[in-house]
Amino acid sequence: MNELVNFFIEPYKTATTLNIILEFVAATFGVISVIFAKRENILVYPTGIISTGIYVYLLSQWNLYGDLIINIYYTLMSVFGWYMWSKIIDDKKNHIPISRTNINDKFKAIGIFVFTSVFVIFVYRHYNVMPNHLGFSESLNFAYTNLTSGSIEDFKTAVPFLDTFTTGIFFAAMWLMALKKIENWTLWIIGNIVSIPLYFVKGYGFTAIQYFIFLILAIQAYKLWKKSLNNNQQTA
Repeated sequence: MNELVNFFIEPYKTATTLNIILEFVAATFGVISVIFAKRENILVYPTGIISTGIYVYLLSQWNLYGDLIINIYYTLMSVFGWYMWSKIIDDKKNHIPISRTNINDKFKAIGIFVFTSVFVIFVYRHYNVMPNHLGFSESLNFAYTNLTSGSIEDFKTAVPFLDTFTTGIFFAAMWLMALKKIENWTLWIIGNIVSIPLYFVKGYGFTAIQYFIFLILAIQAYKLWKKSLNNNQQTA
């Protein structure tokens, strides 16, 4: 138990008081934002912008390029989502409803995932964050071997590969959320499951706990949005 506690607090021993406070504030507003998203409340976006704006600063200090890119994108997509959710779509002053993705949406989401992942890989290999001497199959084998070895140190060497995956997942999820597509929650659930151990290993305990809360909220949100979608279809 003591080892777990020490593992959790060790990174904060050298962190500045300002950064600790900022991480706590960013995590708190992140949770508040997801709660608003779950309730289909447009305040998801202003609260989310506060969270991601703070994280952009913190991640630049921590040299976590993939996460930095995610949060810059989140901030920009929050502005887009804010516009989409507030947009009037008919004479009855209705806003865009919750809906399912069509084939076109699915292809776009996959395209966003692939493009984002490739871009992050390029950035990581350029800055030697990820081994740049390995081919595609060798990289997959390297990641799998180190992720499943049972060693925290080995796991840390494979963090950039998981970082790449979550970046692609979250980019696609944020775009689908802006369009109120229910599948956005499926992607958030997958990304959150991966992010929980990822951030603990990185040494950012507050953020890891935040993603655990995100996971619970995302599961609840999916159920609520599905219920709302079914009700809308019955009354249509």
